Parts: sequence; C-alpha cells; structure tokens
Amino acid sequence: MTDTAVEGSNDARVALVTGGGTGIGAACCRALAAEGFRVGVHYRSSEETALKLVAELNDSFAVRADLSSEADIDALIKELKEKAGRIDVLVNNAGYNVNAPMLSMKLDDYDAVAGMARGTWYLTKLVLRRFMLRKDSGRIINISSVVGHTGNPGQIPYTMVKAGLDAFSKSLSQELAGRDILVNSVAPGFIDTDMTQELPEEIRDAILARIPQGRMGRADEIADVVAYLATRASYINGTVIHVNGGMFGG
Repeated sequence: MTDTAVEGSNDARVALVTGGGTGIGAACCRALAAEGFRVGVHYRSSEETALKLVAELNDSFAVRADLSSEADIDALIKELKEKAGRIDVLVNNAGYNVNAPMLSMKLDDYDAVAGMARGTWYLTKLVLRRFMLRKDSGRIINISSVVGHTGNPGQIPYTMVKAGLDAFSKSLSQELAGRDILVNSVAPGFIDTDMTQELPEEIRDAILARIPQGRMGRADEIADVVAYLATRASYINGTVIHVNGGMFGG
C-alpha cells in the first residue's frame, strides 16, 4: 500500500514513535506494527537503522527531525500530514543524555538534555492541534524512566527531564478531560540496550544487585506495555506504569 493510498483511508491507524530507529523505540515500532498500525519511525541521526527498520515493517515510513528545533518540528508535522494524514498514537520516546557530575557539567550540556523536554512539549502540542483534537481521540505515551523517581548520580538533567515527563502525563491528561485522548507514561528500569551494554562490568553488576528479578529488562517488554496502552487500555489515564523488574514500585 502506497502513502497516497493511505492518505485517503480512514481505517489505517497511524502511530508516530520518536527516536524509533533504535532500542526501546524500535521495539515499540515493531509492537505497534504487529497491532496493525502504520508506523512513522522518527530519527534524528540514526538514518541507517531507521530505514532498515522501515524496510522490515509493513507499510511504515521514516521521518527525520531534530526535536530541539522548533523549525524541524514544524516541518515534521507538515510531512506527517502529507505522508499519513493522521496520527492516532504518539509515543514520545526520544531522549538525550550527558553523563557528568553537576559541578563539572557545562551549561550547554544541560541545555542539550533539557531541550528534549521542550521538544516533546511542542511536538505533542502540534500533534494534538493538527490531528487528535480534530477527531477527539488519540493516545499519547511518554517513555520516562525509573531514574526520574530514584535519582541517579551524574545524570541530574536527565533525571529531571524524565521526572518531568511523568508530571507532563498527569497534567495533560487533566487538561484533556472529557475527551477520548488518554495520556500515560511508561517508566522503564534498566533495559538491555546498546547504552547499557557499554556500561563497565562493575556498574552493570551493581545495577543487577538492585533488581529483584536479577536481570535487565528487554526492549520488547517495554514495547508490550506501550502496545497495550495504545490499543486496549481504555480506562488508564494520567498514570505512570513502572516496568523495572521490581527495583522500584512507584
């Protein structure tokens, strides 16, 4: 099915996953495609992996944008309108991190991390305005993190942004009261991705010691929860769902 054919269809549900080319984002793309969604795989720099994923999934498409740029987000919305015509599910997964203690972190590094929160807010605003509010339905799923609740040394801006995503979900769900637009967060624990595989062995061992299940999670275990929220969770709203093997109960 071509993009043009889909634009005229009211039956093809569309999901946009930011940071969809790798890790948890890619797993979410696969899970939503398995649920019958046409998936928009957003990326900023991982073009090769995003295009490879698009080739794997039936009837998906790739879109690029730097979510710290207002102009890029404006262009992204225009492209989504042309390629898909609708967004039924928005998964705000993209993030950025700089590891450094507070006293040595530069202001530019802080701004680079915090800028993702601004981009998430602006993208969500435009998706609501241009797509979801017009049909009074939709699902917004924010991927936060366990460290937004437990804290993590050397990641203060990142933990601030992730905690803010959970507050964003709760506040936005109240602003959208009375509409069939549900907003929730999924807060992963430590997940076995390229990022965690690069951790030194002693740090990985220390993390595992804090997890009652004794292992890191898999990206597909996060994606399963996202797919449930996107399709079957009709009475879950303004909630943070923790998926962390028992290391934090919320």
